[in-house]
Amino acid sequence: MADPRTVTTDARRHHDPTVRGFASDNYAGAHPEILAALALANGGHQVAYGEDEYTDHLQRIMHSHFGSGAEAFPVFNGTGANVTALQALTDRWGAVICAESAHINVDEGGAPERMGGLKLLTVPTPDGKLTPELIDRQAYGWDDEHRAMPQVVSITQNTELGTVYTVDEIRAIVAHAHGHGMKVHLDGARIANAAASLDVPMRAFTNAAGVDVISFGGTKNGMLFGEAVVVLNPDAVSHMKHLRKLSMQLASKMRFVSVQFEALLAKDLWLRNARHSNAMAQRLAEGVRGVDGVEILHPVQANAVFARLPHDVTRRLQERFRFYFWDEAAGDVRWMCSFDTAEDDVDAFVQALKEEMAR
Repeated sequence: MADPRTVTTDARRHHDPTVRGFASDNYAGAHPEILAALALANGGHQVAYGEDEYTDHLQRIMHSHFGSGAEAFPVFNGTGANVTALQALTDRWGAVICAESAHINVDEGGAPERMGGLKLLTVPTPDGKLTPELIDRQAYGWDDEHRAMPQVVSITQNTELGTVYTVDEIRAIVAHAHGHGMKVHLDGARIANAAASLDVPMRAFTNAAGVDVISFGGTKNGMLFGEAVVVLNPDAVSHMKHLRKLSMQLASKMRFVSVQFEALLAKDLWLRNARHSNAMAQRLAEGVRGVDGVEILHPVQANAVFARLPHDVTRRLQERFRFYFWDEAAGDVRWMCSFDTAEDDVDAFVQALKEEMAR
């Protein structure tokens, strides 16, 4: 095999690497330490489909974060993690209670329903967070054969609106769900941002709070690709290995997913990246908060800022920086910060917003 220091490629760069936007933390590239880990795992042969040394070592790393009973199942993406996890927690007649704004309801193209055969029982929430009282709006009818049976409560930490559940709030949800015989799934696409915001270990609001299964996110926090289903309560799931394959989420060269998680989680890269993106969101919120005509819509607790501003300003600003409408009819927008968002990026965006508001 060629020395990687001397390898060249026929591929060419097709983008300007100096361009930054605030559309999504998925827009960011891979952290250099992640790329170094991928190169480290390359070369030679390793057993396929998760029987490799890197995936074996990943289990020990997950134990250090979530306890010795945790088991990680690497998958390709977040939708795959969510659909696979929810199938493992439910029967064919089962339903999942979630916030109306939940990613599994809004942003996965119907995959839980179409691919997982699940019924989603949604609840409107003012801030993206469920409560025991809100859960009770859908937690009924277990003996009614005319209604899909509520079997799982799915929460997102941090939420799709950038808010963060406290440890006590998750404990209360878990106790309430378990009291009804339901299981709890945590969509942790941005779990690192939540832990950084709360300044607690991830275990504090997962296994220590009684959560049964996590969809653990890596891509939004610096990985090139890959997520994981982390089973915290093995008694809550059924046939995870078979469901991962059936759901088309079994990677043949799994070492390249697992080694990224090792780079992220073996020490503190996950926390460094999350703290930085959270801090950039705070800087952005402070920068725009004093601009007349701009309204911050939700508490800025992680790496997202939700705001409302005039449509014409949004349209002009989108010509200078990429970001999305959240609710175009209302004029609501979402600005996301990433592990590689720099202070200069934020300051340039704030200045551009001020200029467009002044026009």
